[in-house]
Amino acid sequence: MSHRPGKLRRILPALALTCMTAPALTVALPAHAATANTAAAPPASVLRADASFPTWGTRWVVHATPDVNSPSVGMINQNSAGQDRITADYQVDTGRRVCEGSACSTFMAHITAPVTGFLTVVAVDIPEDRLPGVPVKDAPPGGGSETGSRQRTLERAATWLTANNGRPVPYSQSAYWRDGYRQDCSGYASMALGLPAPGTNTVGLTNRNITRPLSMGELQPGDLVIDAIGNSNTRHVVIFERWTDAAHTSYLAYEQRGGPGTSHRALTYGLNAGSEYRAYRPVQYGD
Repeated sequence: MSHRPGKLRRILPALALTCMTAPALTVALPAHAATANTAAAPPASVLRADASFPTWGTRWVVHATPDVNSPSVGMINQNSAGQDRITADYQVDTGRRVCEGSACSTFMAHITAPVTGFLTVVAVDIPEDRLPGVPVKDAPPGGGSETGSRQRTLERAATWLTANNGRPVPYSQSAYWRDGYRQDCSGYASMALGLPAPGTNTVGLTNRNITRPLSMGELQPGDLVIDAIGNSNTRHVVIFERWTDAAHTSYLAYEQRGGPGTSHRALTYGLNAGSEYRAYRPVQYGD
């Protein structure tokens, strides 16, 4: 939807934030103005399913499900504005209005090239609110409200255990995995929660818009255990799965750490007196 000649396009982007560092820094990506040689969409009369459309802007995030908060599965048009194209075979009315500048839409398109996934129709260079000539279908299972469930958080966390050709995703504070998220602890937790790529940092995960504090004894699957107090070398976050025993002496958790990378193991962070780790509940669970 809707790039209109002469209007600025803004990117719906990911913020480049480093885990285990001090407060988050917002990186503003540049807006791009329309140019005369921008490819125009074909007339609606010649469009059909699997229609091809130009995009506008740079670093468009392609999402795993028709939900702008779902994990990204890749980026398109990373180098120059208006030069890449997508092929959409159907689109979904999400019922949630997304705006980019003065352009707004509730639709996301399922695209098949150059990356398979869902892209906001706002990112497509056409004047309509939705893609003309492309069928509208119901969202497939796994999208919508499921994106914010505890089970989905744990399922996404588990994907990095084998995502590296059957091996864990390696740890790095500067590298980005192929899904667009940083390969550090907070990038991993952001991916599992379905936050926008490349993820916030450890301190950012304690923001009241993302989580709320609770006691360690209240932990449930998909909650976080975070040390946001330490220095840049010790701040850390893990994803709670379940207690290992009725006495709550340890718990199983997903963790992204130096050395082995993505891990699933028993931990005691936050259970000992004087620990800087605290429990947090993602507000997206609604409880």
